[in-house]
Amino acid sequence: RRSKEGSSHRIIHQMANTKHTATWNGAVLAESDKCETVEGNFYFPPDSIKKEYFKDSDHTSVCGWKGTANYHTIEVDGKRNENACWIYREPKAAANNIAGYYAFWKGVTVK
Repeated sequence: RRSKEGSSHRIIHQMANTKHTATWNGAVLAESDKCETVEGNFYFPPDSIKKEYFKDSDHTSVCGWKGTANYHTIEVDGKRNENACWIYREPKAAANNIAGYYAFWKGVTVK
């Protein structure tokens, strides 16, 4: 377990020691034992994702301490889950541990 001090808050994250899998619509999207956990979300390293399911999206959002998140739409067997995955390509310093890592929501199951 590691912690970083932010200017106005404390950020706690940890490296997950067990294998985690992200699935949606019957497909494995990512699988790794090297996930980072931040604010209850598992962030998967870039080499763990199945790129054939990920489509770039123009959607972005901004977190005050992590920076700008870019989104991907997940597509499996012709079904689309819009903006169901996000990534901080160039996060702020406090979130460097998740630079380039992928996180999921919108019905994607992470176990």
